[in-house]
Amino acid sequence: MAEVKKAQPTGGGGGAWTRFVTARPRLTLLVALVLTALAVLAGGGVAERMGSGGWEDPDAESTYAIEVLEREFPASQPNLLLLVDAGRAGVDDPGVAAEARRLAERLDAQEGVDGVGSYWQTGSPALRSEDGRQAVIAARIEGEEKAAGEVLQRLAPDFRGTHGPVEVSVGGPLAVRHEMQTTIQEDLLRAELIALPITLVLLVMVFGSAVAALLPLGIGIVAILGTNAVLRGITEFTDVSVFAQNLTTALGLGLAIDYALFVVRRFREELAAGADTRTAVGTTLRTAGRTVLFSALTVAVSLAAMLVFPQYFLRSFAYAGIAVVLLAAAAALILLPAALLLLGDRVNALDLRKVLRRTGRAGGPARDGASGAEVAEGAGWGRAAGLVMRRAPWFAVATATGLVLLGLPFLGVKFGTADDRQLPAVAESRVVQDELREGFPGSPGGALTVLAEGPATPAQYAGYRERIAALDGVARVDGPVTAGTGGRTHAYFTVVPDGESVGAGAQHVVSELRAERAPFDTSVTGAAAVLVDSKDAIGERLPWAAAIVAVVTLLLVFLLTGSVLIPIQAVVLNALSLTAMFGAVVWVFQEGHLSGLLGFTPTGDIETTLPVLMFCVAFGLSMDYGVFLLSRIKEEYDATGDHEGAVRHGLRRTGGLITAAAVILAVVMVAIGTSRVTNTKMLGLGVALAVLMDAMVVRSLLVPSVMKLTGRLTWWAPGPLRRLHARFGISEGGSEAGTGTGTGAATGSGMAEAPGPVRVPTEVG
Repeated sequence: MAEVKKAQPTGGGGGAWTRFVTARPRLTLLVALVLTALAVLAGGGVAERMGSGGWEDPDAESTYAIEVLEREFPASQPNLLLLVDAGRAGVDDPGVAAEARRLAERLDAQEGVDGVGSYWQTGSPALRSEDGRQAVIAARIEGEEKAAGEVLQRLAPDFRGTHGPVEVSVGGPLAVRHEMQTTIQEDLLRAELIALPITLVLLVMVFGSAVAALLPLGIGIVAILGTNAVLRGITEFTDVSVFAQNLTTALGLGLAIDYALFVVRRFREELAAGADTRTAVGTTLRTAGRTVLFSALTVAVSLAAMLVFPQYFLRSFAYAGIAVVLLAAAAALILLPAALLLLGDRVNALDLRKVLRRTGRAGGPARDGASGAEVAEGAGWGRAAGLVMRRAPWFAVATATGLVLLGLPFLGVKFGTADDRQLPAVAESRVVQDELREGFPGSPGGALTVLAEGPATPAQYAGYRERIAALDGVARVDGPVTAGTGGRTHAYFTVVPDGESVGAGAQHVVSELRAERAPFDTSVTGAAAVLVDSKDAIGERLPWAAAIVAVVTLLLVFLLTGSVLIPIQAVVLNALSLTAMFGAVVWVFQEGHLSGLLGFTPTGDIETTLPVLMFCVAFGLSMDYGVFLLSRIKEEYDATGDHEGAVRHGLRRTGGLITAAAVILAVVMVAIGTSRVTNTKMLGLGVALAVLMDAMVVRSLLVPSVMKLTGRLTWWAPGPLRRLHARFGISEGGSEAGTGTGTGAATGSGMAEAPGPVRVPTEVG
């Protein structure tokens, strides 16, 4: 009988990249250790240099008006409020009044403080509570956000607390931002302490080996520390939001674990198949390594789309996200192969599932290096895929309908601005704002300001005031307050709208004020005006962001698969997987369901930038899992030409891996979601839900059923695109020398023949 020798993968240990990565593994790891230590030093204190704002459009009319008002009328834009509580004595008690005036004088004498005013100086009823027990001292701390925050830290301890007959609490927009920044830092540390040990336990359960489990965790830590250093450098040139650190931790751990899972799993398969360590590393880089590279590019593109928006809150997530994705991929493709080369078979050391691995499925070692449990799990995924494809129309319609229904609450979304209610109810600055909302007349923070520039007579001011007072939805108009600088006159009017400060009525008043003609230049600002401008900026640039994500994703998936239909399916199904997340955001965080359980205060709206951020992050992660699955399906299809068999094979090989990766990432996101800041809670829990829905519903049910329905048409591409893919396309099964001889091209599928694994005997004796 002829002896058939097993084919060896071409270029198993060759290739320039493989040679570069594996040439000096000890030196590679030593350099990485030194660079990581430098990153720790460079990234230290990065949170202190970050801002907690960034929701407004810097080029908007409202932003321009705020800048002029801060310069010309500091008292009109107070960012520091001292809430003076006189108790039963009342704020008009002579002793209370004398102490309050002393406090105001002390505050006015502080360096960096301007525009100090108080109830005891002005007698304004807006600065006195309705029960007469509390009143406000208002001031403006000058400078940019970071400098003003430093002044606040210096002043707050001196003014907070008991002063004679009064109790003073520190609040105002600057205090809210500072407390939010501090809270986020504390919550992030707690999230890391929660996520790291749970992640390690889950990785041990996935791999069995404690050594293999530590590798993904190490890659994640390198990515996080490196990104902190990158963000520290970026803060030298532009503003970066402190919220971005949450994404750094989540994606640093999540994606590093995803990539390391994929690489280590493939390496162990190659070892179990009989390859030596160097050949196994080379094959792993050629196959799983290419998939990791494509995945990283798709995630980075999704996050890069946020760079088109002007708000530095969104741009910050792009900075952090792109950095952490690229660093995680680089670590997985450079450091991890070096470590695997040194470990060899010891990657399976400290195996906690040794008994299962010994028995396998038939009492011996599993043929692909998996444990018996892994083999059984893979077979289970294969059977599940077969069941789904046998009932493909039912599964496709039922799953898609269910996802659409889960997303219906988003049709009722209302957009608003972030305020102090993001903080926990016990936060000092939140308590101050709550007291102002509930106990003081008017709508604190809800008034609109109309800036008037240019020469004008008192009669012109009076006429303009009468016209805007007559506008629908305007409750009261105060002013003008005037000032002249350098021959140019500035004035402002305070306009109080009916109803909620950022409600539809207030936004309508903004439009009416901007449409009203005046004999001087006018600019409108205030909470509702900032919201209107933010919505306009996002609406104007959203099509560009969506186009960038869609076009680049389509191109990358085409280069991976050579198909026209698969990239379209990937984009549509990934977007569909996000519906549950968006529906839950409205149902939980806008409408307030589960607010008691989750510990937040519902405001009746969603901050404008959050849906954009959550879409970019969740879409990128969905593509991450999609690329893992499609690469294995494509590899099998190139080798066999069996469409349904390739889908079953892809799910059998990656179903458990994707689910494990999704669960681990969800654990990290839920840890982030334990934050006491509502927006961070919404981001963490929302993305966790999207990731689980994508891995457990879309990849398990919708993808195989849709691919069954499209059949062999799935792999079709017109002639020019086939030639394009033949020249530039890359598939996981590709080799670095030569091409494969799979049957995919010969079966008339129209699919460009991509390099694939050689599955024919090399010698027949």
